[in-house]
Amino acid sequence: MTHLQQSLNCSSVAETLATYDQWAGAYNKDVESECYIAPQLASDYVLKYLTATDIGDARILDAGCGTGLVGQHLAKRGARHIDGVDLSPGMLAIARKTGAYQDLRTADLSRRLDIDSAVYDVVTCVGTLTQGHVGPGALDEFLRVAKPGGILVVTVRATVWEGNGYEDKVKSLIDTAKVRLVTGLEVHRAARDVDLVYAALQLL
Repeated sequence: MTHLQQSLNCSSVAETLATYDQWAGAYNKDVESECYIAPQLASDYVLKYLTATDIGDARILDAGCGTGLVGQHLAKRGARHIDGVDLSPGMLAIARKTGAYQDLRTADLSRRLDIDSAVYDVVTCVGTLTQGHVGPGALDEFLRVAKPGGILVVTVRATVWEGNGYEDKVKSLIDTAKVRLVTGLEVHRAARDVDLVYAALQLL
């Protein structure tokens, strides 16, 4: 079983942590071999929909940052104030080497983050909202740490978008006027045999 298969079948936080710590050293090479472009696409979304603040001035939280692929793409596009959180210290060690992040710390995205409210202009979460990882309830916490008018860019595996509650959660946030959808819910082929739903939400 590959590390990816193991990660999708994790049944506990401890198992997920162990899997990603073990995978950290080979992660970038493995996802590159699968033509993984989700981080690049997500950074494109940020630049497209971040209109109130210049990318160089925006405070960005990369939630579930892993080895720092999203942060690297954002930095290349001019972002200078990126923080990252991830469950795996092993992954964070790789992310730290990129130099893209101001602050990196461990965090369980299924719990309340040790971050003040209304801090970030942008919150990204790429490749983390899926089975064996983080459920739809994390969206509430992402919105808590975002500023009013801030942008949330998230991806969800298309295979679990409907059945695992992510679609219902996003609809609920829209219906209760907590966010507005700034783009259609778009599906992109983000890697070999992997389709992701991309959502860009603005906090109201």
